[in-house]
Amino acid sequence: MPKIFNSKVKQIQKNRSALNPLSKTVDYLKDNVADRVADRILDIKRDFKTVLDFGCGAGHLIKYLDTDMVQEKLVQYDSCELLMNRDSIDYPDLPGTLVQINNSLKPDGVFIGAMLGGDTLYELRTSLQLAETERFGGISPHISPMVQHQDIGSLLSRSGFELTTVDVDEITINYPSMFELITDLQAMGESNALNLINYTRRDVFMAASAIYSSVYGEQGHIPATFQIIYMIGWKPHFSQPKPKERGSQQYSFKDLDKIKDIKK
Repeated sequence: MPKIFNSKVKQIQKNRSALNPLSKTVDYLKDNVADRVADRILDIKRDFKTVLDFGCGAGHLIKYLDTDMVQEKLVQYDSCELLMNRDSIDYPDLPGTLVQINNSLKPDGVFIGAMLGGDTLYELRTSLQLAETERFGGISPHISPMVQHQDIGSLLSRSGFELTTVDVDEITINYPSMFELITDLQAMGESNALNLINYTRRDVFMAASAIYSSVYGEQGHIPATFQIIYMIGWKPHFSQPKPKERGSQQYSFKDLDKIKDIKK
């Protein structure tokens, strides 16, 4: 598998984020996602004695947990000690990470996760691509590749999870201009961490900012869209419900409008 991300660069970015005075002021996105993850925990009618917050960052999820959700122990893990003491894993391959998470769970244990999806920051991506195409006749990658939500279900299944659920949400945040967005991404520790980094000229950034405002801007601000993929998967256990055998159904989907009559 080719090495896409540079883990050393990502570690430097996260360390800088932890030491950045702006770090706490840009927690809004991850806090919002953590709040929505906590809602999904409440949806599961099960008592959890031990919970592992894998990729805890600066402790976003713990702000929304209480004793009704975690009865005995919460374990927090992150690859950046500085960020834990003041966000995410050290960017190994996603399938391998999911397998390791599955292996760490007890039978019938549940994994609830959230990650950025492929449509995240499409406005910024498009603006940079148009600006580079206009000047150089081609484009360079400036935003890390992200998984498409259509692939998450199969990744969870291949990693050994059952009873999987995947849903997608979007969070749109307004900024005065593209440069304030980039500043916040740097303060979050979420800058580009590709193995091959192409440095962008100032005139390209200026052109991209103008395109961003022209194409997407409204009423003195620009929107930035963050696509969040939420996923739930269960470690297999004999007590879990099993799907019915193929062909064992009693009614066809084409008869749904007749179900009430059939029951009578």
